[in-house]
Amino acid sequence: MNQRVTDLLRGARERLADAPRERIGDLQEGRRLLGIPRASRIAPRGTAWHLGVLLLTDGEVLATGDIVRSRAEVRRGFAAESQRRRAELAAAAARGGVPEGETVHIGWRPLDLDGLDARSAPLAVREGEALVRWSAAGGYMPLERYLDERIELLRHPPERA
Repeated sequence: MNQRVTDLLRGARERLADAPRERIGDLQEGRRLLGIPRASRIAPRGTAWHLGVLLLTDGEVLATGDIVRSRAEVRRGFAAESQRRRAELAAAAARGGVPEGETVHIGWRPLDLDGLDARSAPLAVREGEALVRWSAAGGYMPLERYLDERIELLRHPPERA
């Protein structure tokens, strides 16, 4: 494992000790129980600090996936299939125990810190420097600077954010 990345993440965890965390979960598709289909739900998997394209837990670093805001299921018409799917995910979060209005991260994936190289994303190591790719279209930036900016935003969010 890249010692520089490990040190940066350890320092980030220390700085975030009293900062708010967000829920992470796994989508469990509904299965049949006695022939009756059950609705999907989002099962809780813990909490993490949300740092842009990264989710930092006490022991891992994860690449973000989708973010869902929990809300009760209601019947309504949708102009687009994507809207219907978002509503289904929001209802699945509520069924999984996420209080209404709170967010939960799903579709995240653990990052293998031992496998970081120049082409990995969102974290990479090039010529010994730890980097993060902050968007699919964006370039890489130094992980240390990225963490500094994201931790500052998390600890001191802009007004009305």
